[in-house]
Amino acid sequence: MANDPICGMYVDESSDSITSERNGLKYYFCSGSCKLKFERPEKEFNALKRSLAISWPISLAVLAITYLLHFPYYLYVLLVLSGIVQFYPGLKFYRGFVDAVKNRGTNMDMLIAIGTSAAWLYSAAVVLAPHASMVSNVYFDSSSLIIALILTGDYLQHLAEKSATSALDRLLRLQPSVVHRLEGAGIKDIDAKSIRVGDMLLVKPGEKIPADGIVTEGASEVDESAISGESMPVLKERGSNLIGATVNGTGSLTMQVRQAGADTTLSKIIAIVEAAASKRVRIQKLADTVSSYFVPLVIGIAVASSLGWFLFGSSGLSIAVLVFVSVVIIACPCAFGIATPAALLVGSGKASENGILIKSGDVIELSRKINAIILDKTGTITTGKLSVSGVAVRAKITETELLYYAASAEMKSEHPIAKAMLKRAADLGIRLTMPADFSYTAGSGISATINGKRVRIGNEKMLPKFTGKGDNILAAMHEGSTIVSVEIDGNTAGYIGVSDSIREDAKEAISKLRSLGIEVWMVTGDNEKVARHVASEVGIDNVIAGASPLDKAEAVKKLQARGLKVAVVGDGINDAPALSQADMGIAIGAGTDIAMESGQVVLMKSRINDIPKLFMLSSKILSKIKQNLAWAFGYNIVLLPIAAGVLVPALGFSVYDSLPILSAFAMALSSTIVVSNSLLLKRVRL
Repeated sequence: MANDPICGMYVDESSDSITSERNGLKYYFCSGSCKLKFERPEKEFNALKRSLAISWPISLAVLAITYLLHFPYYLYVLLVLSGIVQFYPGLKFYRGFVDAVKNRGTNMDMLIAIGTSAAWLYSAAVVLAPHASMVSNVYFDSSSLIIALILTGDYLQHLAEKSATSALDRLLRLQPSVVHRLEGAGIKDIDAKSIRVGDMLLVKPGEKIPADGIVTEGASEVDESAISGESMPVLKERGSNLIGATVNGTGSLTMQVRQAGADTTLSKIIAIVEAAASKRVRIQKLADTVSSYFVPLVIGIAVASSLGWFLFGSSGLSIAVLVFVSVVIIACPCAFGIATPAALLVGSGKASENGILIKSGDVIELSRKINAIILDKTGTITTGKLSVSGVAVRAKITETELLYYAASAEMKSEHPIAKAMLKRAADLGIRLTMPADFSYTAGSGISATINGKRVRIGNEKMLPKFTGKGDNILAAMHEGSTIVSVEIDGNTAGYIGVSDSIREDAKEAISKLRSLGIEVWMVTGDNEKVARHVASEVGIDNVIAGASPLDKAEAVKKLQARGLKVAVVGDGINDAPALSQADMGIAIGAGTDIAMESGQVVLMKSRINDIPKLFMLSSKILSKIKQNLAWAFGYNIVLLPIAAGVLVPALGFSVYDSLPILSAFAMALSSTIVVSNSLLLKRVRL
């Protein structure tokens, strides 16, 4: 079973239902009008405004004639004017009624069509067959005003929903409409939707990057804040990766498209936000059940209360009709249907604005049950980028000389340690020499000739441990560092320590998680010594080192066997099994695609301090869902009996002079109140 994403009504997927696809997701609708509103919201909104422009002036004229301007044949004028409202602006309700019957389902349009038709047809019968009718009262004003009020409610709900989807709208607006494709020696402007993988595109200064790809020519700084949340522009040059919807700076870039359409990073983000709002969570199950039986139940109550007052309460036919109309009109199944999706949509939009992508609505409910969390070390607690943490040299060589020989020797290496040395040399302005006779020994190190000197760099497997002068320096930098020895012409010249720096927000994030009563673990493939050092720096007591990908998944199982709900945070392929095994998988956005696919949440800014923010926001969203459902249930439980006549013994049948109109007013506002309450999530400060 599915929910209509527009009105929230329950839709049977197995029937010949009305569907639409967007961003790889299939949506189901209770009526064609809901589908049109989903597929072309602006066009439908303009049609709604036209309906309001017709229904309100005519309804007010009907109201004035009914109570103030009695003239010859005024009843026929009322019949015509109200008929215009009933069958032109009100035609959408009849179409929805027909769609519901075709799909063997129910929807809100069914109640409105039945209620307003009952009032209008009864009044028409009084006018057209006055001698056959035992009464003379007409209720053209009720049918017209009910339609005008309900359309006004749709208008208000549309405005509220537009604000609710503003995060998605901003993402959609990031996509450029026209791009410049290189064709032979020329350039052709094409529609952005026509981009294909492999296309060569020109991105001019100030333009948006049209798709994910790689720079083939040129250099420029690119503003990636829309995707990463980071304000500093990033230098892009030949070989650099580009993300679609980011903004080019002052240089021109030629790029080759690697991902286009639904495969781009932006499209995936949009799909994730939409999917989180469209998937039902367990708390919605009761609302779904109520919605599926609601319309038949309301019609049953309307018929029973109407006949009851007519047969046993001496109400007369006019009052019996008004009882029926009031009950049918005051009911609002939409409030049940959109209570959860509205809060999920606003909440997931708020999360995406802060770089937190929630893939599934289940995360919202699950987050409050998480009582254990496993963090990977490299790339999660640490930045995942090695840097030189210290240099220990012998007396006859300086640090600069040691780095010169070491970095020069590593120029042909792609190892992360080599990159750390090259960066330190570049930072210090050391001019390097291209190595000769370069060779690499897997798992040990490299050797090369620099200016006629043989340089060897490696771990203790390749070079003996230095035990001479410099031991104190070596010991000082050993904590949390990987140490490599540098040998020049057979003599140990010194040691260089490299380490993976701890993220600035790691300690604060772990402290917040512990304050929430969550048991924090670090499970890493790194060695015990380094793992313990990093854990002590950030305040983690529970550590498992030397873990393989399967070991990480096994650690999750052991915690789950203790009855704990486990979240796993990771960024690499080796984290994927644990992310899949966990009750909640949280992927670091800067990590691999497979990690992001395995996670139910993606931290696009790669900040683990966003994890406690996720838990806090989830709690707020869940509270809003409960408030919305409480309103939906409370509204119908209180007002349905009033419409059915519970106040008649105290106030008499005169309550029905205004109750049909008040019913329409209340119903029109009910869904708007649910959406408006959800919009308060935008004010949550993370």
